Amino acid sequence: MAVAEKGTGHTLAVYQQEAAAELTRILDFWMLYAPDEAHGGFIGQMDSQGHIVPDAPKGGVLNARILWTFSAACRHTQNEGYRLMADRAYTYLRRYFLDKEYGGTYWSVDALGNPLSTRKQVYALAFTIYGLTEYYLATRNEAALETSKELFNWIEQHSFDPEQGGYFEAFSREGELLEDLRLSEKDRNDPKTMNTHLHILEAYANLYRVWPDKHLAQQLEGLLMLFLKRIVAADGHMKLFLTADWVPTADLVSYGHDIEASWLLLEAAEVLGKQELIQRVKEVAVQMAQVTAEALQPDGSLYHELNRTNGHTDTHREWWVSAEAMVGFLNAYQLTQQATFLEHSRNAWAFSKKHLLDKVRGEWIWGVYDDYTSMTTEDKIGFWKCPYHNARACLEVVHRCEQLLFNAE
Repeated sequence: MAVAEKGTGHTLAVYQQEAAAELTRILDFWMLYAPDEAHGGFIGQMDSQGHIVPDAPKGGVLNARILWTFSAACRHTQNEGYRLMADRAYTYLRRYFLDKEYGGTYWSVDALGNPLSTRKQVYALAFTIYGLTEYYLATRNEAALETSKELFNWIEQHSFDPEQGGYFEAFSREGELLEDLRLSEKDRNDPKTMNTHLHILEAYANLYRVWPDKHLAQQLEGLLMLFLKRIVAADGHMKLFLTADWVPTADLVSYGHDIEASWLLLEAAEVLGKQELIQRVKEVAVQMAQVTAEALQPDGSLYHELNRTNGHTDTHREWWVSAEAMVGFLNAYQLTQQATFLEHSRNAWAFSKKHLLDKVRGEWIWGVYDDYTSMTTEDKIGFWKCPYHNARACLEVVHRCEQLLFNAE
């Protein structure tokens, strides 16, 4: 249904209702299947067919994202079941993922909770801060806030680069910079990446909501300036992999990260509250949405990645990219009132409904190939497959549509 058919107000109301219903559907899946009743916490892996992989390792990022998701859902719905899931994630994280001796968090533990990979990936620490601060917002648990501050201090002590700015990627358990810095086997082994900086920004913004510390404010503003000066290129796409002194090492475009960053950058600027910076970031956010929109496919989706060096496009579509497109384009509509941005957001949702929502087993599948066949080798639950992108997209759509409807009255 095009925006003009029954009016924008009706369109927004329907979009809001559908997002609210989908949020419940996603969370129901995780409440039913994710808890590990044998060993505590949550299962480490479920394959695309719904089979739980016994004794699979448990990832710190997955646990932190579950913590964020159910804390946010609890905060906005007051659902007691969501509170219990958040409590479960918080308790397990504190008991098994926090390194009580050297600080920081483990990358993974085994099925019984024993440390497996003790490397300190700053990306994972950032997500732990993100989850803990959201849990604090939902419960006012002071220990969660204190742990967030400790993790912030760990990152600043070990990872911050006082010479060139920004943050290094990965460290040993004891805090020594590693030679292999990669977040995953698919990534380049570079000292600084857009991805880690984006999620430090996200975490620090959420921490600043509840702890308006001067040093934190300084570092959050520094991150925003890094994006504006070093990471977002003049054409509106981001540089993904960089040297310590910010020279790009590859000419790649990640459409999902571009549209995700477009709204996360603005959220961080608004939390910081500096009006001149907010205005500057608004302009960049719209530019990033515009250049991402140029890559939209007729079905409303975004391809995964473009290598501009050799012209190769990775044409599969992943669940998180469509989820972030829902939010990023809706954010651009709020900033510009251009109806095409609202259409882009709704078309991303329409694509998700048609191709990504698993109507049989629940949740969303990992993604589809260019011919729309399912990526069956990828997990339904795993180190990277989590409820955070799509549940957050639903929460954001509900809130943003509510704001737009209220403002239109």
